[in-house]
Amino acid sequence: MHFSHETVTFLPYDTTTQDFIYEGSPARGEALLSASPEGYMGGFVKVAREHANVELVGIESPLGSKKGSGSGWITKEAFDHFTERMIADLKAQGPFDGAYLSLHGAMGVRDVAKPEATLARRVREVIGPKGFIAGTFDPHGNEDDEFLRYANLAFCIKYYPHYDGALQGERAARTLIRCIRGDYKPTTATAKPPIITPSVLQWTGQSPWMDLVQRALVWEARETDVYVSFYYGFAFMDAADAGMTFQVMTNGNPELAKHVADDMAQTAWRLRDELVHGTKVHRHKEGVALAKEAIQKGSVPYVLADHSDRTGAATWLLKEIIDQKLSGCLIGTIADEDAINALRKKGVKVGDDFDMEIGGKLDVSAGKPVRVVGKVHTVSGGLSRGSSQAGGSQLWVSVKFGDGNVVVISPYLSQIVQPQSFTQLGIDPNTFKGFAIKSRVHFRRGFYDSGYAKTILLVEPDDPFVGTVRLEALNYKYLKLDKFYPYGKNVTYPPKT
Repeated sequence: MHFSHETVTFLPYDTTTQDFIYEGSPARGEALLSASPEGYMGGFVKVAREHANVELVGIESPLGSKKGSGSGWITKEAFDHFTERMIADLKAQGPFDGAYLSLHGAMGVRDVAKPEATLARRVREVIGPKGFIAGTFDPHGNEDDEFLRYANLAFCIKYYPHYDGALQGERAARTLIRCIRGDYKPTTATAKPPIITPSVLQWTGQSPWMDLVQRALVWEARETDVYVSFYYGFAFMDAADAGMTFQVMTNGNPELAKHVADDMAQTAWRLRDELVHGTKVHRHKEGVALAKEAIQKGSVPYVLADHSDRTGAATWLLKEIIDQKLSGCLIGTIADEDAINALRKKGVKVGDDFDMEIGGKLDVSAGKPVRVVGKVHTVSGGLSRGSSQAGGSQLWVSVKFGDGNVVVISPYLSQIVQPQSFTQLGIDPNTFKGFAIKSRVHFRRGFYDSGYAKTILLVEPDDPFVGTVRLEALNYKYLKLDKFYPYGKNVTYPPKT
């Protein structure tokens, strides 16, 4: 089963039932089992089918939202609609010895406090007390011990960028089958050090984040049948269970599970200052100036990574690029559904003159529309995003302007995580001096870990908006920020008794 969404609850528009319905979604049977061959589901299916006498059944499930993570609260109607269909299909095709749930952990549903745990409870009611339930999660999940009240196993991606989704799916399959056959008796422990951080700081390619990942790997290597899940947390979902979490599973050894969970949490607490303050983020004006310096020094291509844009429509960086006359920059993307619809209506084609205001408008975080004057460079069907949407079914337009700059206009937020993605749009990334993209850390997969870019610049606007590193500027309703380091004056761990 699959139901996954990273919800930015501060965005001003909801995620509805229709956002999960498009060509290929919902999926069922083999269509679901083959929907994400390089992700959790692909890893799970691969290993499960290596075992004899195992039958896999794909339960009707929604794939990702068309808008990706650039959308707000999921409506209760949408959650109930898909959950009821999933449970009905589960009942119709059962009975089952086990269930695998491919989840995220930061799904925000209006009037449903803990959606992933709610789904696990509903599945438990169907498969009964003797069945086993395993889940896989994104490290940006906001988890506590509630999911494991109903499920038996939880496996979380360790790296950011997320390289090991298929590996965690493989672990889930192997261990779930062992549970069903009586070879693994899962016991779990959960620890939550009171630390909360914005996701741009959580790159596991640098200390101290890599040190926590390494410590988890050491525990798994030195102790047989131990699995350590490290949830960094997702601060842009307003949830009572937000913040950092460690979950540990052992084979029938609750004392060891608690010991490892406590060790991981206490290690994180010792590293808390570096976790919060160890990453440099530039304001847009400074970042663009540094990009110009990189061009002069030959340290190109550069990347300006605007981590703070959660709508995809923000124009602050685009405006600064124009104001400072940056050259040879590929900007991907500015989200503007109205502009795309207007261009579609007029029958846009390559070579057309272009003079429009784009972006902005969605909320204060997006800023004001910015006028771009140039010529239409490419017209395409957009990027394929795996299970998130039907690739090539949209209209994306790029415009050439200024001194060799190109801006890509898309209908929704898009994180460009590798330069080769632009080739799907008919754009050769190797002809540019640098890139301005909307991404926190995922872009390092293709731009840094591959050795492609020579200069990496994390940037944000002057004011704290939806994706800000200054979390105190967000209007939390459920999360109590003063209960977390570095925002509370008297936060301790372990808590004083």
